[in-house]
Amino acid sequence: MAGKGKKKHPKGKPKKRRAKPLREETREQAAGEEVRPKEELEPAPLSEPLPGETEAIELEGPVDGSVGAEAEPPEEEGEEWGRRLRRGMSRSRRAITMPFTRAAARKAITPEFWTEAEDALIAADAGVACSARIVENAKKRIISEGIRDIEGLKDAFRREVVAMLESFGEPPEPPPERPRVIFIAGVNGVGKTTTAAKIGFLLKEKGNKILFAAADTFRAAGIEQMEMWASRVVAPVVSHQAGGDPAAVVYDSIESAKAKSIDTVLVDTAGRLHTKKNLMEELGKMWRVADRQLPGRPEAILVIDATTGQNGVSQARIFGEVLDVSSIALTKMDGSAKGGVVMAIGMELGIPVAYIGVGEGISDLKPFDPEQYATALF
Repeated sequence: MAGKGKKKHPKGKPKKRRAKPLREETREQAAGEEVRPKEELEPAPLSEPLPGETEAIELEGPVDGSVGAEAEPPEEEGEEWGRRLRRGMSRSRRAITMPFTRAAARKAITPEFWTEAEDALIAADAGVACSARIVENAKKRIISEGIRDIEGLKDAFRREVVAMLESFGEPPEPPPERPRVIFIAGVNGVGKTTTAAKIGFLLKEKGNKILFAAADTFRAAGIEQMEMWASRVVAPVVSHQAGGDPAAVVYDSIESAKAKSIDTVLVDTAGRLHTKKNLMEELGKMWRVADRQLPGRPEAILVIDATTGQNGVSQARIFGEVLDVSSIALTKMDGSAKGGVVMAIGMELGIPVAYIGVGEGISDLKPFDPEQYATALF
């Protein structure tokens, strides 16, 4: 029979005893710090929540849940474009007005309303940072002004969207030197050629003499398309044969414009993926040719498809490394588009919107109006 010995630990090792933690005063004393009585310690400052962040605010006025209805407002003379824009932004509006509909059903602005409003703006492609800022500023406005009705809530958000868009600046004014050269750039399929023609049409209506440069030499159909649109605008076009050097087209177009006292040269560029380095370098070469020929600097309008989503931000960033992108033309604003991406681009890169288009017709592109845009959105 084995003799009795010391009891072993199950794992064969003696169990370690945990050291007791030093009392707070002991740690401070060990560090040589002065010990203050507990009652003298100052509490950590706490940020005061805004009213409405942690408790509901009761709504006043009509709250029948009809917010977000798609009925068109009465049309007055001269408001056809606003009606078409409103129809084109119907998808975004349906998403953005849902939080207001829920608030009407609750008959209160609850803390959930702010989160829902931010999520709705993000769903409309406004971007996370931009959406958060709009909601935060609208919240301060609503609380400080004591807004307690649904239309007042919507108007507060509308005013913040306008303020946000206006903060990105305005498209550049035409330079005094002639000719003014504007590159129309963007990825494949966004509608650059038609956008160039529509901008030319608008400028010609203001008395500008226009010339088109068919610099999309990568496809024969692109040259033919530009020539067709130029004939509709009744403006000259400079083109080379398909496969030619697009930089040579730019050079000849500017020389022709100088000889004919042309006010504006609109350069239709080939669609290219913004991730293809060689194609972007070709675009940079065209830009440098124009820059050397002009007393001032050329401009670039980046065409963004309204259905593009957040990819439009990366497009704007990369094209901006090659061209001096001064503004955006937002195209294809039909009922399936969202179009909030222009706010995300402006927030990140500070590029304003110059034009917005809702159709394929020659007059379906108009100068961008932040007030009109925000009204159509809400």
